[in-house]
Amino acid sequence: MFPAVIAVLLLGYPVAFTLSGVAIGFAVFGWGFDIIDLALMNSVPSRIYGIMTNLVFVAIPLFVFMGVVLERSRIAEDLLLVLGALFGRMRGGLGLSVIFVGALMAASTGVVGASVVTMGLLSLPAMMRAGYDKKLAAGVICTSGTLGQIIPPSTVLILLADILQGANSQAQMAKGNFAPEPISVVELFAGAFIPGLMLVGLYALYMIYVAIFRGEKCPALEPEEDAAHLGRRVLKALLAPLALIGAVLGSILMGLATATEAAAIGAIGAVLLAALQGKLNLKLMREAMHSTLMMSSMIFLILIGASLFSLVFRMYDGDQLVEAFLHGMPGGVFSAMLFVMLVIFVLGFVLDFIEIMFLVLPIVAPIMLMFDISPIWFGIMIAVNLQTSFLTPPFGFSLFYLRSVAPPEIKTTDIYRGVIPFVGLQMLGLALLAGFPALATWLPAVLF
Repeated sequence: MFPAVIAVLLLGYPVAFTLSGVAIGFAVFGWGFDIIDLALMNSVPSRIYGIMTNLVFVAIPLFVFMGVVLERSRIAEDLLLVLGALFGRMRGGLGLSVIFVGALMAASTGVVGASVVTMGLLSLPAMMRAGYDKKLAAGVICTSGTLGQIIPPSTVLILLADILQGANSQAQMAKGNFAPEPISVVELFAGAFIPGLMLVGLYALYMIYVAIFRGEKCPALEPEEDAAHLGRRVLKALLAPLALIGAVLGSILMGLATATEAAAIGAIGAVLLAALQGKLNLKLMREAMHSTLMMSSMIFLILIGASLFSLVFRMYDGDQLVEAFLHGMPGGVFSAMLFVMLVIFVLGFVLDFIEIMFLVLPIVAPIMLMFDISPIWFGIMIAVNLQTSFLTPPFGFSLFYLRSVAPPEIKTTDIYRGVIPFVGLQMLGLALLAGFPALATWLPAVLF
């Protein structure tokens, strides 16, 4: 089943229909040879109904709507231009401004495509005019745009929380614990906060290193306005996104709101900010609602297909096969964790993060959590690894997003080569997280 899904995906078929189609095909095959009982498929409607009535998933369209409204109202563009003017006066300053704006956009929108395209349109021409190395410019833009995958509020973390909740319940029940502790989206958001900032810090340190030792790759810009006027512009540009981040993440981390309630706060806040900026109109709302509908429909269809796939996979006792393999590896939990991380990393070269998440995690997560590792730490490790799939050629989505807006003088090979150092930094971040699990578990333990 597993190679069949990957083969069909590589042929270009949509993820949701591939997962469900392969599952149904193998179910009929197994029924025809008396391998499985097709009566077990009666549980499919209740699974679908459970997905569609899951209150946690209500946060997905709300966060997507918030991100699209902010992107369409050009709040991110203003921020990028102002910080570019502020930091551009020093070597590597434009690159640092892209990293910081990427982090702020991640914490207020979480939409990777919008972040990469916006920064590609605005920052890349300025970097080229300043004499930046093409590979460095492409790499820093692609990488900063992917921070929306790990810095909350992130759609990936919402989906991961649901998968981990089900996996943890299975693992604990297998060990005789029939009342396992629930895993909330809020805990996963808190767990991702420090690792997300750590990645921002690693990118910034690399940019500073290049500025000091390879200054010709990232020259400074000539100042265009006085410091006092620029300071007022910076305050004005920062106020809106910081207020929204404070309202959404603050209400979650302080325990004042659930993730779904905070998503509603964010959606309303984004509309109010667009109105205050004078950008709110019928066209913007129509585009925002259409984008939200398209993305939400895609995610929910994939959820349904993945649920069907994992059900048929278990009918064939595939989970028992994987469990025996992982538990039988020499080295115990370390070897099993390393193997799972390597599989996810390699699949990132050819599959999207959603495909990997719903293809691999329902199979391996219950087995890994039987090792008594922290579900929060395991989830954040997965999230950081999945973030890398946006950067690894040939099918890294951030590479495609930047290619679509990059000028002709930026070759595709420049983009591919530019992300290599940042993929290395991702791996360093993953290694630090593996060596120091408290980076992911300390804040949730303190807050909750």
